[in-house]
Amino acid sequence: MTSRRDLARLIEGARNIVVFTGAGISTESGIPDFRSPGGVWSRMKPIYFQEFVASEATRREAWTRAFAGRAGWTGREPNAGHHAVARLVAKGQVSAVITQNVDNLHQASGVPADRVIELHGNASYATCLACGLRHELPQLKHEFEATGDIPTCRECGELVKTATISFGQAMPELPMKRATAATLSCDLFLVLGSSLVVYPAAEFPLLAKRRGAALAIVNREPTDQDEAADLVVHDEIGPTLSEIVPIDS
Repeated sequence: MTSRRDLARLIEGARNIVVFTGAGISTESGIPDFRSPGGVWSRMKPIYFQEFVASEATRREAWTRAFAGRAGWTGREPNAGHHAVARLVAKGQVSAVITQNVDNLHQASGVPADRVIELHGNASYATCLACGLRHELPQLKHEFEATGDIPTCRECGELVKTATISFGQAMPELPMKRATAATLSCDLFLVLGSSLVVYPAAEFPLLAKRRGAALAIVNREPTDQDEAADLVVHDEIGPTLSEIVPIDS
């Protein structure tokens, strides 16, 4: 295991950092992860995209879950790790934050929305599957509770879904292109709290490494890419980054 001091030196010497975050940064805010024992999918069966589109009953179940907050992905506050990443962005060292998370906590911590690349979408709002119009959840919830009607688009009348990428749903084309471009141009690819087992997202660290960037991983548990990394820290993200990027930095 590498020390925080080594990670600090690597970050200090980098000019263009891409930060890549997984569930491990948000579990420190009390948000459950997806796959571990006690995680979201061990408590309730995931709803596949094709099921959502095909079945009114499934859509009703999906919206009932979303409005009840059963997954626990919203309503939390950014933690020390999110704020440290925001400080690195503000200092001009981080060009992009690629995230597998859907909790909106990077934006809530102060990272400009145009710097956050969400590979798996965002649970804090909804979009029309046909025209892409954004819909706010509080308004949809109010209408659902008042009428019992499943949300549809206020412009085109087509299906509306939370803006997350469901099982069976295609990865979003534009975020994937942006993530690839950012990865190819960085000199340090910093992984925070990802097990690096979910593809195609897990390809980005190896792509950065092949293009000559340094690869650093901060995660409590070992990952399949530890051997490929230049530096690995098995520790909590918030305390680690708070020491390296203090508030007055």
